[in-house]
Amino acid sequence: MTSLPQLLIPEPPSTIREIAPKSLPPNFIWGVSTSSYQIEGAAQVDGRGPSVWDGYCRVQGRIANGDTGDVACDHYHRYAEDIALMRDLGVGAYRFSIAWPRVLPTGRGVVNEAGLAFYDRLIDGLLAADIEPWLCLYHWDLPQALQEQGGWLNRDIAGWFADYTKLVAERFGDRVRRFATFNEPSVFTLFGYGFAWHPPGTTDPAGLHQAIHHVNLAHGAGVDVLRASVPAASIGAIHNMQPARPAARTSTDEAAATLLDEYWNKAFPEAQILGHYPPALARAIEPYVQAGDMDRICRKPDWFGVNHYSPVYARADANAPLGFAWADAPAGVPRSPIGWQLDPAAFRDTLIDVNRRYRLPIYVLENGAGAVEEPNAMGEIVDPERVDYLATYIEALREAIAAGADVRGYFVWSLLDNFEWGAGYANRFGLVYVDYPTQRRIPKASARWYAQLIQAEKAARTAR
Repeated sequence: MTSLPQLLIPEPPSTIREIAPKSLPPNFIWGVSTSSYQIEGAAQVDGRGPSVWDGYCRVQGRIANGDTGDVACDHYHRYAEDIALMRDLGVGAYRFSIAWPRVLPTGRGVVNEAGLAFYDRLIDGLLAADIEPWLCLYHWDLPQALQEQGGWLNRDIAGWFADYTKLVAERFGDRVRRFATFNEPSVFTLFGYGFAWHPPGTTDPAGLHQAIHHVNLAHGAGVDVLRASVPAASIGAIHNMQPARPAARTSTDEAAATLLDEYWNKAFPEAQILGHYPPALARAIEPYVQAGDMDRICRKPDWFGVNHYSPVYARADANAPLGFAWADAPAGVPRSPIGWQLDPAAFRDTLIDVNRRYRLPIYVLENGAGAVEEPNAMGEIVDPERVDYLATYIEALREAIAAGADVRGYFVWSLLDNFEWGAGYANRFGLVYVDYPTQRRIPKASARWYAQLIQAEKAARTAR
């Protein structure tokens, strides 16, 4: 297989940030992240059952260009090529997710051996390449069969999730040490039940509050199973932590931002780590809390996973189901090529705040920049904006560490361009460009930059 340095082009110094290693914690981990539905494809292959996203993608108007994850990056068949790309990047870890409907087609009961065997091959390939597998149990692809039984609105789902966790832990726990229960539970609950942007596509405040509580119960049950099944496991959950800001400096918008902060940043880590819900949500969720629930949820993890891209904004809207609306960042702020606000200081401050509040080792498990990209006339992808984003945000991470934040790893989102949910394939976040008609992988200039950064960090560590 062709190695990364031969695939990548030398980039003009005027457009690429220089690498200036500074002291990082011993054994700091550099990695990349993906998720099952966004890259695997093979949606009707080898016994995989349908997920909620398979049906949602077929609802007209839900996904840009009518895109689906049916093929995506065909990682199911091309995983060995993707492992080789990671090896050439020099990353020490790869965070991926298991597709629940691939291993349990109806979410419960009959196990799909072909699906488990795929993850056996993936994990064994990673270990052979000296890349540590970080396994996330849930990155949004709920089996459709469970959705038809109520999904996250059915309290029984905590037990279903525990059974699924047991299957995964017993199959892969001999080779996998790092486990995450959920990725961004705030996103799939708020967008699924609050704004109707994700499955099941409803605006149902009561359902949202039920779903939040049931996801937290599932987290606690999953942690218990992992502790029992894989005693040496290092367990966490991955939260999208982004400052919630008011669209305007009015009392009503500031109240809206406070409420968004509770849904977006606090609903899950507060319950899982501190044992309580934030004030406004506590009142709303109280009808669904049974005796002993908070004790079942509060299972102190070994680490805290942070996903961060930019601040988020809210404005008051009395007609909205939750009393507030999602808002755009103010005009005139720096933005990425797809319009997301650039604010590395917010990233630095978020890491410091998470460290102070939860007192856990932090791993940044998603950070990156999206763009609309095509190869140039030479077939190359030169992406100085992404390189600049990564350089400035990694510098902000260093500043957070210097201020005392216990940050132990950084994973770029994403290894590959992929299916970006409602945006379909229009937005590209990958270090590696995917030409979807041919499935050809083309490492971008940012991939070379990241590889050089990792090499420089290794050299600096050896010299110390």
